[in-house]
Amino acid sequence: MRREYAGLLALLVIVSATVAATRDDPPALYKLEKTVPVPGTGGWDYLTVDSEGRRVYVSHATCVEVLDADSGELKGKVADTSGIHGIAIASELGRGFTSNGKANNVTVFDLKTLKPLATVSTGKNPDAILYDPASRRVFAFNGAEASATAIDAATGKVAGTIDLGGKPESGVSDGAGNVYVNMEDKDEVLKLDANKLKVLARWPIAPAKTPVSLAIDTRNGRLFVGCRSKSLVVLSTETGKTVTSLPIGGGVDAGAFDPETKLVFCSCGDGTVAVIRQETADKYALVETLKTRSGSRTMALDLKTHKLFLPAADFKAPADQPKARPTMVPGTFSVLIYGK
Repeated sequence: MRREYAGLLALLVIVSATVAATRDDPPALYKLEKTVPVPGTGGWDYLTVDSEGRRVYVSHATCVEVLDADSGELKGKVADTSGIHGIAIASELGRGFTSNGKANNVTVFDLKTLKPLATVSTGKNPDAILYDPASRRVFAFNGAEASATAIDAATGKVAGTIDLGGKPESGVSDGAGNVYVNMEDKDEVLKLDANKLKVLARWPIAPAKTPVSLAIDTRNGRLFVGCRSKSLVVLSTETGKTVTSLPIGGGVDAGAFDPETKLVFCSCGDGTVAVIRQETADKYALVETLKTRSGSRTMALDLKTHKLFLPAADFKAPADQPKARPTMVPGTFSVLIYGK
């Protein structure tokens, strides 16, 4: 009887532990749905999803690879974008814009044909780029010149330059005439007037450091600042005050906010995406650390399907230098698609 009782007790303990583990580990919010191979060589930086036009624009060395957002099919490319960093879309004008870091200019292209329409000179090394619908201007943030070049999206003419006083990284627009941009080397976020082309405010983010990624919740007036100090800082778009902060992975480089699902995303070079739920405008909780691929530091969100797109590749150190910094393996570039 004692042995039977002991065996039954052990079984109950195992079952209870299994139930508890199941209860503590909720099902993943996101999972890998598809891997889309992309031909060609060279690295990447930002990518952009045009949720209305159903296209994904992926920076790739000296061109933009254009994918169908639903099938993943390669639809074409925008050529001659030397050292491309980012892509901005002005759907109502039928135009796209690329920031070409090595050429120190912006390429204007037709969204239907993908053919270049013009090139516009900027400051040195234009990096992040965005379209502000309120002013109908494109802002290219010049990483090596501490400035932003504003371009009239309809005419392709330079509207002016803003002295930022530091190295800009990601930027966002609130759609109401304000543009926000991270100052990576100053540990602050700037608020810009998109029409008057001037700095309205400078907001420190201490104790966080090295702000890189940026996303916005326009309804609640919140900025989501991903920092290389492994933290996400939530700021008010009106006062610049810190609402809260949460831990994220290492090497963050891109962020996004889904206004329908109330999820904030931070993609990190350590092969993770922090998925954070907005419970209220002032309360947030980390709900998942999505495992991706090492080096997949950038990301784009499709607001229609709520899917995530992340560039990826294999990296390997030379056989004769095993301790050397790994380099990208030719022919391994792809786009990972994660869905709910």
